Amino acid sequence: MGCDGRVSGLLRRNLQPTLTYWSVFFSFGLCIAFLGPTLLDLRCQTHSSLPQISWVFFSQQLCLLLGSALGGVFKRTLAQSLWALFTSSLAISLVFAVIPFCRDVTVLASVMALAGLAMGCIDTVANMQLVRIYQKDSAIFLQVLHFFVGFGALLSPLIADPFLSEANCLPANGTANSTSGSHLFHASRVLGQHHAEAWRWSNQSLSRLPPQDGAGTRVSYAFWIMALINLPVPLAVLFLLSKERLLACCPQRRPLLLSADELALETQPPEKEDASSLPPKFQPHPGHEDLFSCCQRKNFKGAPYSFFAIHITAALVLFMTDGMTGEYSAFVYSYAVEKPLSVGHKVAGYLPSLFWGFITLGRLISIPVSSKVKPATMVFINVVGVVVTFLVLLVFSYNVAFLFVGTASLGLFLSSTFPSMLAYTEDILQYKGCATTVLVTGAGIGEMVLQMLVGSIFQAQGSYSFLVCGVIFGCLAFTFYILLLFFHRMHPGLSSVPTQDKALGIESLECYQR
Repeated sequence: MGCDGRVSGLLRRNLQPTLTYWSVFFSFGLCIAFLGPTLLDLRCQTHSSLPQISWVFFSQQLCLLLGSALGGVFKRTLAQSLWALFTSSLAISLVFAVIPFCRDVTVLASVMALAGLAMGCIDTVANMQLVRIYQKDSAIFLQVLHFFVGFGALLSPLIADPFLSEANCLPANGTANSTSGSHLFHASRVLGQHHAEAWRWSNQSLSRLPPQDGAGTRVSYAFWIMALINLPVPLAVLFLLSKERLLACCPQRRPLLLSADELALETQPPEKEDASSLPPKFQPHPGHEDLFSCCQRKNFKGAPYSFFAIHITAALVLFMTDGMTGEYSAFVYSYAVEKPLSVGHKVAGYLPSLFWGFITLGRLISIPVSSKVKPATMVFINVVGVVVTFLVLLVFSYNVAFLFVGTASLGLFLSSTFPSMLAYTEDILQYKGCATTVLVTGAGIGEMVLQMLVGSIFQAQGSYSFLVCGVIFGCLAFTFYILLLFFHRMHPGLSSVPTQDKALGIESLECYQR
């Protein structure tokens, strides 16, 4: 029986677990994109400045990395994995429900740190479980898994948009007096207020300001709606636990009979004895070890300098590109409502959704395109497209139409950068080393650092610096990519990759092409 028959048989037999793992990644996407459009409302709610609220992004991304490492602890048994997914998806609903009550930026950062831990755990466990189920046929299922991230990230800004406040507020940083007029003037400019209004408020005590709960109360409905939308996800995981007889109240599960077609698939003799015939918990996953295992001396013994240079430069490219994805989705709303554009809050709320929508579309388009275009070429097109788009946005920074077109273009170019870079790097290294682990870590750190950096620069230098930072980051990504190409040419064994060594790594892609 052909490859398509095997894959469809596996999907029929594992339909409920597959749908469940896809749904928890919807929770991941729902939680990753809501901060951007709600940023100004959360600033009003917590009475904080832009650099202070940027720590919320930092805490989320830092704990996402920690959660990814922690998720590896729960991979040993199915029961541990499912209970970890249940707890994490339930925690995301609780985070959405609690955010409206966070009146201090420190408390909000702590709550988002919890969300980051849950997201990191979901990221690790769901990916590992799908690979364990489908093994060498897992590529297309992982593509769909990450499509659900984009779908959730597209939906959360759309939910938040109707509840975004058109009113402005001042961050409560203490008692204002006549000596703090310049600070209040700058803060009011960041929040889009008129100069006269800022000076009128500057002679009053901020302690007597009415609490800005109106904006927070309206956006609270958005968070509670997202909490309700996400609630079926932990229930789906709980139902899977029940079906697998892993709840304490359920008896031990008995083996189910297979259909005739599936039985034929199971009883087919293997073509060759390879790693895919081993039980899931004994299967080797080169390049998917944790970061600490990758740092062992045995992985470096006898490796040429180009081996290390390829890991580092590829990670730096993703440090920049994934960092740009995080900082653009986080601050494009704040940039749009600032002068000189002064876009209305409701209209600006569509920008994060547009950005994530084209990321999702780009991921769908990249599936057939990747079978025709080499990964190195795709990365080159993506990086050059990002630089050109930011340059166009910078030249036409006074044009609202170009902002929407540029946002869509950036989402399209950034969408396939990570998988293309991962495929290219693993191919260079002949599926040896720890490229996947290093690249994932570099991308996560980039999202964490660049969001903090842009938040600080945005506050100090004004909205125009947002696009300048994008151009600089894009040029750095292009520079690191050129260095990667250089080290690729210097790397030994460039054209001597044995066919049998690469067969396992690309078999699922060939299966998809057929």
